Amino acid sequence: MTDAPAYVPPKVWTWNKENGGQFASINRPIAGATHDKELPVGKHPLQLYSLATPNGVKVTVMLEELLALGHKGAEYDAWLIRIGNGDQFGSGFVDINPNSKIPALMDRSGPEPIRVFESASILFYLAEKFGGAFLPQEIKARTDAMSWLFWQMGSAPYLGGGFGHFYAYAPFKIEYAIDRFAMEVKRQLDVLDRRLADNEYLAGKEYTIADMAVWPWYGALAKGLVYGAGEFLSVQDYKNVQRWTDQIAKRPAVKRGRMVNRVSGDPASQLHERHDASDFETKTQDKIAPAT
Repeated sequence: MTDAPAYVPPKVWTWNKENGGQFASINRPIAGATHDKELPVGKHPLQLYSLATPNGVKVTVMLEELLALGHKGAEYDAWLIRIGNGDQFGSGFVDINPNSKIPALMDRSGPEPIRVFESASILFYLAEKFGGAFLPQEIKARTDAMSWLFWQMGSAPYLGGGFGHFYAYAPFKIEYAIDRFAMEVKRQLDVLDRRLADNEYLAGKEYTIADMAVWPWYGALAKGLVYGAGEFLSVQDYKNVQRWTDQIAKRPAVKRGRMVNRVSGDPASQLHERHDASDFETKTQDKIAPAT
């Protein structure tokens, strides 16, 4: 533990300095746009504005799965939102998502555009739009899918904003904070592992939007791909999570969905923007000539 004096919160908190650490420059206690910037609009009815964070991957995986299922109306344009540059605070993006978080979706297929924000809401919206795809119709399985979908939305802040922040991004390490959130993340992994011990997927036998929501977060964690914390959290011990993670990772649509709006890693895995299915073959970063 540190020998620094204990922090005593003031009577009224004020924002008078950056809190340090990665992303400090884009954190602020107020909402709204910081600059005027219209969003581009492509040729398809579905316009996605996103980045390949776990929340962004949920939606691109869903769209690619819908296309693989034969839903031609799920064709989409995926535009890159660089959150490190503050793109999410542009006026056009804020008009879609007042919370300034990716992903954000505009559906222009009807007489009036429909905005959809929050990743779970987008998954549910797309499932319903395409005839209940990846959402069971039988009441028990459907309820299980929705319960696990909302479980993920409630749990992810502990993994990302909690554990991830203090373990990987905070300007200095705080033992209490890391221990507190590591305990919760391991509890969550145990919750998943117990569920998957007797179920192929989270809702039972069917692959659903619940799996699409949970996999980008906890599947990546299970493979040590987020925060470099695999060994720290002993992720190899969660055998059922490992099995489920590997099973989903083999799906062709999942492989494609992970590439969209990706800006890190192997250049062959990065498709910064996606406007046509052929882009996976011609426009990944390893196939684009470097700027001169």
